[in-house]
Amino acid sequence: MGEMIFQLVLFTLLIVGSISFTLFIRRFLINASYKNERLYNIEKKLDAIMEKMEEDKIKQ
Repeated sequence: MGEMIFQLVLFTLLIVGSISFTLFIRRFLINASYKNERLYNIEKKLDAIMEKMEEDKIKQ
């Protein structure tokens, strides 16, 4: 009886650990994707600012 309980607890911990690891990786990938999107948007804004500064420099 004790061995069966031990196996059940071990199996449950294995399942919970697998689910936890999967959710951790999923969250990590989502956050990485979000950060890449933010960096891309910042780069676009900086490019627009630089173009505007160059246009103003040419006009002077």
